[in-house]
Amino acid sequence: MPTGTIRLHRILRTSPERVYRAFLDADAVAKWLPPYGFTCKVHHMDAKVGGTYKMSFTNFTTGNGHSFGGKYHELVPSEKIRYTDSFDDPGLPGEMQTTVTLTRVSCGTEFTVVQEGLPAAIPLEMCYLGWQESLEQLANLVEPEIPD
Repeated sequence: MPTGTIRLHRILRTSPERVYRAFLDADAVAKWLPPYGFTCKVHHMDAKVGGTYKMSFTNFTTGNGHSFGGKYHELVPSEKIRYTDSFDDPGLPGEMQTTVTLTRVSCGTEFTVVQEGLPAAIPLEMCYLGWQESLEQLANLVEPEIPD
């Protein structure tokens, strides 16, 4: 039974446009989203309202993995992303909803994530830890200004 909710907040030294793009580009997602020690394969990503995505994470040490997918419900360019997802594993039932809000601030982008409906089998502290690792990797992807 889904029960958990987490909230994250961060300031990134980049534009909202770059953060928004990092969430909707399959290659970018595969680079930053998996927590440390995991690889990611994006099986498909149709980043439009009503579009779906499917991906899997694999533990690099053990080779074990899990897959999940969902649907995009709201996409406001450079401002908001709202999507749902669910795990293929029947031991992790329910549908989660994630809302990402981006706001331009003087030094970059204020970034908030609210993820609701986490399966009870996932300890919230583990979810926070995974997101913290992912957001560090996101910052490493979107903050550098590399000339052509």
